[in-house]
Amino acid sequence: MPASGADSVTAVPRPTSAPAAGNADSDSGAGAGPTAAELLDFVRRVAADPAIVASLPLAPEGRTWVQLDGPGGSEAWLIGWPPGTGTGWHDHADSIGAFITAAGTLRERSLAARLPTDGWKTLELTEGIDRTRELAVGQGRAFGRHHVHEVLNESAAEHAVSVHAYYPPLPRIRRYSRTGDLLRLEQIEQPEDWR
Repeated sequence: MPASGADSVTAVPRPTSAPAAGNADSDSGAGAGPTAAELLDFVRRVAADPAIVASLPLAPEGRTWVQLDGPGGSEAWLIGWPPGTGTGWHDHADSIGAFITAAGTLRERSLAARLPTDGWKTLELTEGIDRTRELAVGQGRAFGRHHVHEVLNESAAEHAVSVHAYYPPLPRIRRYSRTGDLLRLEQIEQPEDWR
């Protein structure tokens, strides 16, 4: 998910070697789309393909990405992370998703709480809901709707690459700022903002 964040971003064309979309609909009911587990399986397969991972041009300062053909009508991305870059706090609205590290190491900070979806600008977070995961090559996770997190490459010298998939395709991304226990809705992005 190519969230714009504060760092500069460069979009690059879709590689021709992207895996073909699978037929996840037959496994999860007609028109139901892929499950979070199926998305995680897809991102694992893509991350394990060195030709696809190597097809992503890496920029020295800004993140780069290519859109891939995801399974069952999902949206998928291969994303390059220069040292010191990150997404900032955000969610994926009504989409489920999965991501995995294909090169380098990423850190995910997330909230282990279901937040209200609309009608608020500032929330005071309770103690104990913060989660942090360090995700080395081959490590990732699936998540449900309204998952609030940030993803970071905290390395001072090494690029990271990750693979992400979402279903349904991202209808919007809500961006947040965080100061201590206060989470504030700052911006709502639409697909035209990152494609």
